[in-house]
Amino acid sequence: MATRWGICSAGKISHDFTVALRTLPHDDHQIVAVAARNLQHAQEFAKKHNIPRVYGSYEELAKDSDIDVVYVGTIHSHHLSTGKLFLTSHKNVLIEKPLAMNLREVLELTNTAKENDVFLMEAIWTRFFPVSVEVGRLLGQGEVGEVQMVRADLGAPLTHIPRLTHRELGGGALLDLGIYCLQFVFMVFNGERPESIQAMGYCIDTGVDGTVVLVLKFSGNRMAVCTCSITMMLTNDAVITGTKGTIKVPNHMWCPTSLEVNGEVTQYPLPEPSLPLNFIHSTGLRYEAEEVRQCLLKELKESSGMPWSHSHLLAEVMDEARRQVGVTYNQDSIQ
Repeated sequence: MATRWGICSAGKISHDFTVALRTLPHDDHQIVAVAARNLQHAQEFAKKHNIPRVYGSYEELAKDSDIDVVYVGTIHSHHLSTGKLFLTSHKNVLIEKPLAMNLREVLELTNTAKENDVFLMEAIWTRFFPVSVEVGRLLGQGEVGEVQMVRADLGAPLTHIPRLTHRELGGGALLDLGIYCLQFVFMVFNGERPESIQAMGYCIDTGVDGTVVLVLKFSGNRMAVCTCSITMMLTNDAVITGTKGTIKVPNHMWCPTSLEVNGEVTQYPLPEPSLPLNFIHSTGLRYEAEEVRQCLLKELKESSGMPWSHSHLLAEVMDEARRQVGVTYNQDSIQ
């Protein structure tokens, strides 16, 4: 039986996610409804993607009983309220990253999922790319020996995009880009909490972080360095250094299609999209969608590939990094 998807929000990332779903077998994944706060936007989205049911409010989508899981593609600052709406309506939910604005909100979402006995996953799509799966396999078999250092960089000049620069929209380099670097580190170190966190950076004139450098120290003198920026182009790669060699994601580390292991490069091409995409490599969103389907078929409430504990750790470390750099959101003052 197909997994029946509802799409919450008719924005750019929801478009790309819908296109990615179309690359999967129709017998496995079907998009049955879309909702937007503007009915006309939802209708235009439905027409473009041939989606049968259209709603002009998220509440209507939450009441639709013929949906197995909802994809939430709203802006960062709306993740908590929108996520809770669907979770309390006993819907399984996949929420775009970051799961919420801070650790308090993340815990509220995972607790709500637990209370309502439904599935919840933060949409860290990178975790489910074939490249990431191969990295996990290589580390598991000790391909590069004991890991000593992880480095991950992600940055581009993006200050022309309002949602990335406005505090009230959850802007800033950490929440949008740094999360990809940190999730890579925590994937390599199996969700271990660092012993120390040191963050340095600066804020742009809107009060959000423009560039942040994070240095994490783990047990056994293992280190990680993450750099993220919305003000400059970085190398956008990731490197794992071990006692017996290196594993490198040479580019597009957040949506990787190539992997270099001790100098040998392997390509992992993505399927072609049926419609133009808003973001690079977005057909790779198919992998997280399939992960959700497999979890639902097994009646799991969280994914082992992106468990709640990792979402908690990501939020905790980003909260501390923001504190050190001096970035606060309105949500931080709510107890």
